[in-house]
Amino acid sequence: MRPSYLVVTVMLALLPGCSLLGRQAALRESFPEERRPTQELVQSLAQRNAEFKSLRALANVYYSGPDGKRSFQEVVLLRRPDRLRLETLSPMGALLILTASGEEIAGFHTREGIFYRGKSSIENLYRYTQVPLGLDELTAVLMGLPPIAARGEWSTAGPSIVHDLGSGWKETITFDPSQFLPIRWQRLNPQGEVELSARFSDFATTPAGPFPWKIVLESATQKRRLEITYQEPELNVELASALFLQQKPENAREVPLESIGG
Repeated sequence: MRPSYLVVTVMLALLPGCSLLGRQAALRESFPEERRPTQELVQSLAQRNAEFKSLRALANVYYSGPDGKRSFQEVVLLRRPDRLRLETLSPMGALLILTASGEEIAGFHTREGIFYRGKSSIENLYRYTQVPLGLDELTAVLMGLPPIAARGEWSTAGPSIVHDLGSGWKETITFDPSQFLPIRWQRLNPQGEVELSARFSDFATTPAGPFPWKIVLESATQKRRLEITYQEPELNVELASALFLQQKPENAREVPLESIGG
């Protein structure tokens, strides 16, 4: 049995935190002749990684894939690098509560009364999200950051920087030409095909720096697309560790998460 609600269910209690005065339309991809040095772009990426630490927001989510299309509203709580809570909402309350930490992943399906629990792993996170990313990578993407560590050797290719992952795999990050914000991340397989990509747009001014209100995550090989549009995201808030752990409700039936098909 596969959980009927994929992915990026988003979480709790939203407070206003971003000024719309700094909001931009989707950034254009017409790039000037002059480029910033590669190292300068890598350093700017490392700075953004350090500045964005936690997120609390409501989001509208649109999903399409081989199993159909649907849209839903969610609330997202996350604390980087490895704390995540997502709630899929309905007029009657939460349909699914997903929590993930470095220790375990748990999903409570409220209508069915089923509580799934398993160890924290890429495989178990994939069972819920259908996105082949680790927890640290997924929390980065949901905060509008390319899911990479700003280390290692990078080279420049047009408006992008490129990182060789070995065995023919590569990652690329494309920057906006005016503010040099990361607007696209891609993971390419040895055949040069894009396996997974994320686009970041509709940036707004926040105390932590420009933050994208819209994120589109696509898996070309799986033919899946996830579009997330935040509403008044609040960045770098204090989030208690207890939010990212779940106890089995008394009347729920517990099932090993590993029993779900991959």
